[in-house]
Amino acid sequence: MRTWEAMHPGARWIAPETDLRTVARIMRDEDIGALPVGENDRLIGMVTDRDIALRAWANGHDDAALLTARDVMTRDIVYCRTSETIEEAVRLMESKKVRRLPVIDDEKRMVGMLSLGDISHASSGELTTGLVKAVTAHHA
Repeated sequence: MRTWEAMHPGARWIAPETDLRTVARIMRDEDIGALPVGENDRLIGMVTDRDIALRAWANGHDDAALLTARDVMTRDIVYCRTSETIEEAVRLMESKKVRRLPVIDDEKRMVGMLSLGDISHASSGELTTGLVKAVTAHHA
């Protein structure tokens, strides 16, 4: 099975200037834990709920409401391609210890997101179990 067959199509983007309150509201309203950040039609980062908690609040910012997606986003984006197999995507997720991947097509456009949940619905229990163990292991 290819990643495009299991992914959530049409993931939404946010601009890097989006304030954290808006980011958090989108996450709450759409029941998601990560939002891709795009600029000039390119993926430049990812904001997770954990990024907000650790990079905004835990780093001592007194007024996190003044921060933007750019201020807290993860810049080194890990992604997969629509042509890759689920097994290839899982190996990447395991090695990078990530729970979700943006999915990029041949024109380098983000066309969806592939999450741990998507993989659990589309693949074998064995593959899912290995991924869960890898991404939930203690980070050194």
